Amino acid sequence: MLNTALHDWHSSHGGRMVDFAGWQMPVQFTSIVEEHHAVRQGVGLFDIAHMGRLWFSGPDAERFLDHILTNHVAKMKVGQVRYSLVCRADGGILDDVLVYRFDDRFLLVVNASNRQKIVHWVDSHRGDYDVEFTDETEQSFMVAIQGPQALPLLQPHTETDLGSMKYYGVTQGQVAGHEATISRTGYTGEDGFEVIISKQNAESLWDALLKESSGISPLPCGLGCRDTLRLEAAMPLYGHEMDESVDPITAGLGFGVKLDKDVFIGKEAIAQVKERDDLPHRIGLKLSGKRIARQGAELYVGETRVGHVSSGTFSPTLQESIAMGYLPVEYIAQGTAVDVDIRGKREPAHVVALPFYKRS
Repeated sequence: MLNTALHDWHSSHGGRMVDFAGWQMPVQFTSIVEEHHAVRQGVGLFDIAHMGRLWFSGPDAERFLDHILTNHVAKMKVGQVRYSLVCRADGGILDDVLVYRFDDRFLLVVNASNRQKIVHWVDSHRGDYDVEFTDETEQSFMVAIQGPQALPLLQPHTETDLGSMKYYGVTQGQVAGHEATISRTGYTGEDGFEVIISKQNAESLWDALLKESSGISPLPCGLGCRDTLRLEAAMPLYGHEMDESVDPITAGLGFGVKLDKDVFIGKEAIAQVKERDDLPHRIGLKLSGKRIARQGAELYVGETRVGHVSSGTFSPTLQESIAMGYLPVEYIAQGTAVDVDIRGKREPAHVVALPFYKRS
């Protein structure tokens, strides 16, 4: 079992610790709903040091990453972050990732549950590429600052002009007196930043960010509200909306695939899928009641099973039961009525547009 640099802090400050992808992580500190609202209305801090951080450099780093990733890497500008996928030759998704471009190297942030798999994939496909690769996950720390007050909370701790940073941008500078990588992305549907620093400076940074300042009261948050937040924003989660049996087009992630690239692993299979019009689509559902449709719940039209739920929750923001899932193309129109089988009892639902929540 792996621990982040803040494991002892979490345990001593009420964090309810769980095993997540081989890491001891806090699922909540106060309540999932309170932490959820803190991110929607103020600012929350997330220890995301369990996410994999893989660095690439060398003459062929750009060309190699273009070979294993579905999105353009060669066309990225320094200081840019892009969403991409790592796929098998048959188009199945091995992981969804973020790639960061710097002057002389690249960073790949991968899901904790897939880190070892992606490390093996990288090693097995390096071949003759002149590329250096290091996994610095366990030597570094990563925190996410999310919410409408993320910028005013973080700005006093750095000389970097955060307001001028574009969404999906990255730079390097100092945060709370420590050398850091600063990015502006997020997995909550809100504005936010991520800071990567050395592991030994983790608690110093965390303590600095948690101090109330200028009326801003940040709240430490766990994996529980991270899931409800991302679901409201219709952001897919590996192992739910996608896995090795699902291709990017079916998963609704075609924006992260650039078929105009000369070659990448999985290109031919994904191109064939894109030509088809008979495959299921990822859709949003709102349920009539408050019962929660969990992953795997079956979807029915009449007595015909037509699909399944991939993720579901009761939305703290919308005060409605929401879910994502997969339906055949003939049932994906907004307003289409379906029934969700929740532990043997049918719950009426209807198809809605994604995302469920979008910040103003």
